Amino acid sequence: MDDHDSPPTPKGSLRKFLEQLSGAGKAIGVLTSGGDAQGMNAAVRAVVRMGIYVGAKVYFIYEGYQGMVDGGSNIVEADWESVSSILQVGGTIIGSARCKDFRSREGRLKAACNLVQLGITSLCVIGGDGSLTGAHIFQTEWSGLLGELARDGKITTEQVQKHGHLNVVGMVGSIDNDFCGTDMTIGTDSALHRIIEVVDAIMTTAQSHQRTFVLEVMGRHCGYLALVSALACGADWVFLPESPPEEGWQENMCVKLSENRARKKRLNIIIVAEGAIDTQNKPITSEQIKELVVTQLGYDTRVTILGHVQRGGTPSAFDRILASRMGVEAVVALLEASPETPACVVSLSGNQAVRLPLMECVQMTQEVQKAMDERRFKDAVQLRGRSFESNLNTYKRLAIKLPDSEIPNSNCNVGVVNVGAPAAGMNAAVRAAVRVGISEGHKMFAVYDGFEGFAKGQIKEIGWGDVGGWTGQGGSILGTKRTLPGKYLEDIAAQMRTHSINALLIIGGFEAFRSLLELSKKRDSHPEFCIPVCMVPATISNNVPGTDLSIGCDTCLNVIVETCDRIKQSASGTKRRVFIIETMGGFCGYLANMGGLAAGADAAYIFEEPFDIRDLQSNVEHLTEKMKTSIQRGLVLRNENCSENYTTDFIYQLYSEEGKGVFDCRKNVLGHMQQGGAPSPFDRNFGTKISARAMQWISSKLRESAGKGKKFLSDDSVCVLGISKRKLLFQPVAELKKQTDFEHRIPKEQWWLKLRPLMKILAKYKVSFEVSDASQLEPVQPRGPEEPAAI
Repeated sequence: MDDHDSPPTPKGSLRKFLEQLSGAGKAIGVLTSGGDAQGMNAAVRAVVRMGIYVGAKVYFIYEGYQGMVDGGSNIVEADWESVSSILQVGGTIIGSARCKDFRSREGRLKAACNLVQLGITSLCVIGGDGSLTGAHIFQTEWSGLLGELARDGKITTEQVQKHGHLNVVGMVGSIDNDFCGTDMTIGTDSALHRIIEVVDAIMTTAQSHQRTFVLEVMGRHCGYLALVSALACGADWVFLPESPPEEGWQENMCVKLSENRARKKRLNIIIVAEGAIDTQNKPITSEQIKELVVTQLGYDTRVTILGHVQRGGTPSAFDRILASRMGVEAVVALLEASPETPACVVSLSGNQAVRLPLMECVQMTQEVQKAMDERRFKDAVQLRGRSFESNLNTYKRLAIKLPDSEIPNSNCNVGVVNVGAPAAGMNAAVRAAVRVGISEGHKMFAVYDGFEGFAKGQIKEIGWGDVGGWTGQGGSILGTKRTLPGKYLEDIAAQMRTHSINALLIIGGFEAFRSLLELSKKRDSHPEFCIPVCMVPATISNNVPGTDLSIGCDTCLNVIVETCDRIKQSASGTKRRVFIIETMGGFCGYLANMGGLAAGADAAYIFEEPFDIRDLQSNVEHLTEKMKTSIQRGLVLRNENCSENYTTDFIYQLYSEEGKGVFDCRKNVLGHMQQGGAPSPFDRNFGTKISARAMQWISSKLRESAGKGKKFLSDDSVCVLGISKRKLLFQPVAELKKQTDFEHRIPKEQWWLKLRPLMKILAKYKVSFEVSDASQLEPVQPRGPEEPAAI
């Protein structure tokens, strides 16, 4: 499974990689600055371990720029064990501080002197736009600072020559997601987890008492947290700095709240960003809103201000993986940098790590604030990026139902069905489909219990209010079955005739994919199937061809990671213990691999990478060596179908026998708990947006054929909607068939296998590592006309 600690077979790739990216003689400083964010520790860990892996020295710079200015014991060399057990810790172990001294040239002179004494000429800065701007200024002044230090006799001319250039790479750590150029900043997903946990808890008490809750979330200049949490919980109203409510909003909001109550909704949730303003740039406070609701409507209203809870707690699986990827990429960028390379920032675009010029991103971020100050709110929303804009449009569409008189009647009936195993986020997807469909003028029909229910006629029209409160529900409210339509084609066709179904949206996993193929194959014999059919991937296994991610896999990863954290904690009391954990996923190793990366596992056995007894033996040896250090515990993940013969029991018994006298073993099979629980914010948001997009596609297809009685026969009318690298793509199922391994129910190529070496590097195995798809700097540009992949 892993390349071992012994020298690798001379394939050349590892040697070539290390020659190209040798960090020998390099010294890298890593610091966290500004406000803290969950996931910063995962980034620090990745920088330290990747740096050591390529032969560089890595230094902790404690207390941000203040530590750099003060020097001395604030700058300390890190070793492999310095970053053990920090992956799951929130905040930052090396401290963060806002530093006045660094803003002056005198402070920067002291900082430069301290770095030169240790030979640090590569700097990795994890912080917000202020911290990154500081790093850029430092880099541009570097040679001047060194010249001045040499004139004052504080450093030698030899040191000036040797350390004449400073290279800077930034990573954005900010819970607000307020940095232009990246789809997600480190910490945002974890902050959303905190907010949604509170909202879910508040909803139960608000329903008991028929209350209105006004919830204030962080975001002084950026409304991302407020917007996405409103989308993820189906809030009645949201206030954002970038998009103030129109004049007369007070009356409109009260009408909306009372309409919702009239629809038998027992609670109202209003979400306010702390920096919310009106069109005159005057603040809108949560207390103001409460007063308004109480005086105008007389509702029992409470205010909850979340405050620093949002910054705290353990990082989510998404943030750990994002920070680990960015940390490794930052070290590679520093090693590849030449004296001419401008400061860059490692960011996420869709599903890819990319490098962007730091100052261009900072300038774009400052443009947003300028647009808001000048009350150009439309521009502010656009400058935030296509992801922010599409979130806002989706929220408006799903939260506010237009009067029936304003909705054009399409005379089309659209069915929604769940197929396969349940996945968290399915209900959010159904809600979005129903509401977008209704706003497009269609009649929406819910099909209960998959294709079995379809055949039996378990089909009911479903209205706007019927799907209220669905986003936070786990499982599948419509019911879902693995049964394929093949057995029931006649009955399904009859039901489609009876209910005049003009289009179908299927939400599900690999069974849904196969159902799509079966229905399209039978179009010749069943004209009822000659309609637009779209599939939205929803499965914890993440094994659907045509998409990098499926609804449900993020929630499942969080369950695996939380469990691994608890298990590792139990092992810290009992030293020298190795845990073997079996994850679900069928033949797809996504959960085991990504869970291993997020939980800091020593190994992850997956079907896609065959392993033998020698690999198992080398892993045991690796763990034996590890037990001689201060990190006396091990974690091994195993995908349920990775091998017919090397079962979880076999691996457990082998490790127990081989580790006798060195470590003892425990095993855990996580089982169906991985399918359950409330959906994560990512899955609620992803399910909502991808399903809304699927309904827009269905509507455009139906409009094409309006009044023509057209039959849909072409391949492009039966599609899977998926996220691929940086785009949302509709791909005909006929084409995806060629990319599928049907025996093992997985795509023939899987993007996440590229991240596999990351886990091994961070666990101290020698492996070759492919750098990002684009190791060159890319220009910062607003997104093109296509829908973004960002969630």
